[in-house]
Amino acid sequence: MKSSRLLSILLLLQTKGRMTAAQLAAELEVSVRTVYRDVESLHAAGVPLYGDAGHSGGYQLVAGYRTRLTGLSAPEAEALFLSGVPGPAAELGLGSALAAAQLKLRAALPTELRAQADRMRSRFHLDAPGWYAQDDEVPHLPQVADAVWNSRVLDVRYRRWKAPTDVDRRLEPYGLVLKAGRWYVVAGPGPRTYRVDQILALDVRDEEFAPPEDFDLGAYWEGYQADFHSRLRRGEAIVRLAPQAASRLTGAAAQALAETGTEEADGWIRAVLPIESQDHAHGTFLAMGAEVEVLGPPELRARLAATSRALAARYAPG
Repeated sequence: MKSSRLLSILLLLQTKGRMTAAQLAAELEVSVRTVYRDVESLHAAGVPLYGDAGHSGGYQLVAGYRTRLTGLSAPEAEALFLSGVPGPAAELGLGSALAAAQLKLRAALPTELRAQADRMRSRFHLDAPGWYAQDDEVPHLPQVADAVWNSRVLDVRYRRWKAPTDVDRRLEPYGLVLKAGRWYVVAGPGPRTYRVDQILALDVRDEEFAPPEDFDLGAYWEGYQADFHSRLRRGEAIVRLAPQAASRLTGAAAQALAETGTEEADGWIRAVLPIESQDHAHGTFLAMGAEVEVLGPPELRARLAATSRALAARYAPG
């Protein structure tokens, strides 16, 4: 464990340059005291590593020093082959590059690690999109990816859900995210999030931009998802569910059922479930048919009752 951590310190300093003990501790998920001890161990091993005190200080390798201690462990080799998802790589125009990189990596591995990596690839296959979702057409994805990589400004014609639906936007693309088989570009000003498959037309400007120094794509996306889910569940409904319907709940509804559900004398379960909106809840509960009874809010119950009466009248024997 310690040897792996020492190697990680060397590689971090080699790739990122000067880093403070606090930064190294955060990267390695250890205490600052542990970093101090590890640095002393590296010094004792003869690694040309020095530190400067002060506000702009930190640890740094002597200029020109490069470690050759880059051997992969078995789990690392397996993870590298598992992380190569061919579908998204092909969409980005990197399919052949990924195949070539995996071939070179495989050839460089020792025989034992090569066998384990091959076994991992033969036993696991990653397929991101859902069963009922067709692949989005993303003809502009390679251009967007190139603009992200080269920090080039984009002029796009974008289709959104509200009127006016088709709008022109100037984008500074900070990064790309693949979520559930769908590509999103995070772009300034803002930043804001755009679906790449909704870009109707695109022009690359002869203009570069500099992403904000403190922008972190992973942190932004985590916050974006949290905000999305908080806005998604804007209300609650009090319901009674037949056991069959309760067993089919997933996600936030299943969690709410576990937290609030109480079984009644007839075997049905009474619970408080989150709802996105009255319109969305109306369609969702209507699809559950006679296996659900909505007790509240009153306006949602009245709306479902009116729809049920209309359906009964429509299907009544003539």
